[in-house]
Amino acid sequence: MTMSVPEDSDARSALPTTSEELNSLQGIHYEMPSDLDAFYRMYARPQLRYAATVLGDMKAAQSVVRRLYTHLSLNWAVVLLEDGGPEAYAWRVLKMSVELHMRMTVGPAADGRSTTPAGNARTTAVHEAVRATLENMRTQLAAIESPLGLYTAIAALPERQFDVIILQYVLGYPCKQAANIMGINPATARTHRRLARKRIATKLGIDLGDDEEKE
Repeated sequence: MTMSVPEDSDARSALPTTSEELNSLQGIHYEMPSDLDAFYRMYARPQLRYAATVLGDMKAAQSVVRRLYTHLSLNWAVVLLEDGGPEAYAWRVLKMSVELHMRMTVGPAADGRSTTPAGNARTTAVHEAVRATLENMRTQLAAIESPLGLYTAIAALPERQFDVIILQYVLGYPCKQAANIMGINPATARTHRRLARKRIATKLGIDLGDDEEKE
């Protein structure tokens, strides 16, 4: 199953209400700092969409994002002091939470033994990335006979390049917004995108031309 969550989808109602949920914890009354509330309103939705795309499961994505903001809420003063700022820290924690969820999700293998999908962790997101990349680079990719090579090329991308492709091509965020979500400089995000395109072109043995995306 593949899943990328449209910006105007029901993801709005799926977002966890962090302050209310923390207040409901036994023996705890929590007041969300105004800057964390602003951070939540700005980044929770794209983080949820990313998690849902990678995991292929909205409920699992909700759980991951809920844990992320519970952690941020209880450690916000320290998070503000982290290198790269709260955006970079939150992205690291989100990625670790997504990976942990995948490693803990156990399913039966063909021989009946339990197996985890960690070794095939990108499968769901790669399907979406192939579709979106074909759409974004329709002219340049018209010569390829099968999307299988593109699938392999995207699956082999380094982590940051892969994330930029997901955020920009699959989820549709412009470069600057994708960079903010990841907590990196827009120029760095453009470099990751350019290198990803170059790797894909090399793997496919084609010329994708210059990265002329308007920011």
